[in-house]
Amino acid sequence: MDAADLRSSSDVFLRIIEESGFAGGWHWVFATGEQRWSPGFFRLLGLDPVRNAASYDLLLDLVHPEDRSRLATPGEVVQGHVIPTALLRLIRPNGELRILSVMSELRVSPEGRPLALSGVALDVTDRERLRQMQAAEQRRRQALYLSSYATTYSMGVDLLHQFPVEVARVHGPSLQEINLDPFVMIVPGEREAFRDRAWDLHDRRLHFQGTAHERLANGEVWHFRIVGVPLWDEAGRYLGRAGVKYPIHESGAPVHATGTRGDSRLRHALEQAVRGHHLRAARGLLDWSMMRLAEASGLSLSTVRRLEVNAEAQGARSLHKAIAALRAGGIRFITLDDGTLAVSKS
Repeated sequence: MDAADLRSSSDVFLRIIEESGFAGGWHWVFATGEQRWSPGFFRLLGLDPVRNAASYDLLLDLVHPEDRSRLATPGEVVQGHVIPTALLRLIRPNGELRILSVMSELRVSPEGRPLALSGVALDVTDRERLRQMQAAEQRRRQALYLSSYATTYSMGVDLLHQFPVEVARVHGPSLQEINLDPFVMIVPGEREAFRDRAWDLHDRRLHFQGTAHERLANGEVWHFRIVGVPLWDEAGRYLGRAGVKYPIHESGAPVHATGTRGDSRLRHALEQAVRGHHLRAARGLLDWSMMRLAEASGLSLSTVRRLEVNAEAQGARSLHKAIAALRAGGIRFITLDDGTLAVSKS
C-alpha cells in the first residue's frame, strides 16, 4: 500500500490509520500562505504541534539530504511544478529514520493558476525494511549457488518451482525451463525414475529426499541431494513445498551446504513431517511421559494426546512447540535418503 491508495480509502479507515500513527496530511494555500498539518502528520514527522508551526520548509529540512530532490522546492511548488509521488527517508528530530510514501496534489484555477497544494503521507518503514531484507536474502541465495551450488527452493500449488536465476547460469537451461521442470537438470539416465518418484510422493503429500547426478553448463557432472517437504497452514491446508538441493561427495558427505540450513521456511516444513509415532518414539528415548512433554512445551495434556494420534492439523503451531521442547531435551529428527524420518537422541 502506498500514499496514493489512501485517496480511495474510506474516512473511517483513514481516521484509524492516522490515529495509529501511520498516516497524515497537509494543506498549503498559496494566496494567504496558510499551511495546515493534520495531527497524524505531526506524529509522522516526530514533531510537537504546540511547539512547531506547519511549514513546507520544515518538512524539507527533515527529509534525508539524498532524498530532497524527490520533493519539489517551495519555489517550484508555487510555480505549479509538483512531483506527484515520492518514496523518501525522513529523519525525525530524535534521530529516528522513517520511510514515507508521499503523494502531492496541486489545485489550480480554471485558468491554470496554482492555488494550493495538498498532500498525504504513509509510513512504509516496515514494508521497505522487509523488502530490503528479502532483497538481501535473494542476493545471498544467488551468491551461495554460484559459489557452492547449494540453494533452497519452493513450489506453489500451481506446481511452478521458484529457483534463483543463478541455477540457470550454472546448469544451462533457462530459468523458465527449470521452474517448469527442474528435473531437466538431472542426467537423462536417472531423470525419469527420479521424476516419477518425486511426483508420486508429492501427490501423496509426503516429504521427499533423494540423490541424483546433474550436468552443469561447463560439462561437469555433480552429485546432488534434493529434499522437498510439503507445507501446511495452521488449518491443515496444503500450501506447496519447500526444499533444498546441495552437492555431495560420493561418500554422501555434503560439499558446501553452508547457508541452506538457515531457511526458516524449509525448517518449518521439515518439522511438519513429524507425526504422532515420531513424538512417541522421541518421548521414549527421553523417558518422558505425555505430561512431561506438555510441561516442557507449554501445551495442555489434551493437546499432546491429539498430536500423538495425529488429530491436530499438520500445520498446527502446537506441533512445532512440542518439537522445540524435544529438541531442547536432546532429540534430533533426521531425514534419510529413502525419505524415512528417523528419531535419535544426542
